[in-house]
Amino acid sequence: MNQAFKDHFSSVAGHYARSRPGYPGELFAWLAEVCGARELVWDCGAGTGQASVGLADHFARVWATDASAAQVAQATPHPGIVYRRAEAGASGLETASVDLIVVAQALHWFDLEAFYAEARRVLKPDGVLAVWSYGVLRVEGEAVNEVVQHFYHQEVGAFWPPERRHVEEGYRSLPFPFAAIPAPAFAMTAHWSLEQLLGYFSSWSATAEYRQQRGVDPVARLRPRLLPLWGEAESQRRVDWPLSLRAGRVESGETNGR
Repeated sequence: MNQAFKDHFSSVAGHYARSRPGYPGELFAWLAEVCGARELVWDCGAGTGQASVGLADHFARVWATDASAAQVAQATPHPGIVYRRAEAGASGLETASVDLIVVAQALHWFDLEAFYAEARRVLKPDGVLAVWSYGVLRVEGEAVNEVVQHFYHQEVGAFWPPERRHVEEGYRSLPFPFAAIPAPAFAMTAHWSLEQLLGYFSSWSATAEYRQQRGVDPVARLRPRLLPLWGEAESQRRVDWPLSLRAGRVESGETNGR
């Protein structure tokens, strides 16, 4: 999978920073546990720092990179995190310096050959690479969820980039040439108001593409259909996503470009 960087998120970077869901704390604790050391972690494709902040609770330093300058500009400040604009194949890190690399909801955008070569270069012997994605959400309440599913699949469905299928497949079809580490299941859940849910929809690449091509905001059209089903707009409903995790270890003979 050799591809140039496609910036799907600069136009929605603000929504992305405000409205993307967080990841469970148990996930970061487990990642720290499987690493031999906790000195440096590289969050590649960090976006606005959704995973970076959680990693900073367990690692001394977080190097967070994203190919989108607009995303980096919106990233959550933290004293333990350094944000940089960089593509996945050129981290700016020293050889054999990293204990853990994570890729959260971004692997499907990468030039995998270049990224995996860079991962092997910068990871320490027995360093860990963990990648995860979250797929189509489900919202509490049958009537609400039916409208949400229709919006995702039918209304903006044709505007998703083709790489989106890898997310829906939980990255199972992408190559992952590392020694697998068995991982537990993690739940990804939020309790959101209607406005929070709509903000999340506004952060989608498909929404941005729909708006660009048709000149109208599909989320603005969705709101009056959801409001009567939701009840009080400030009331919260449970939102669940399927979280798919793959983790692997780089053996010493594979690192440093060998």
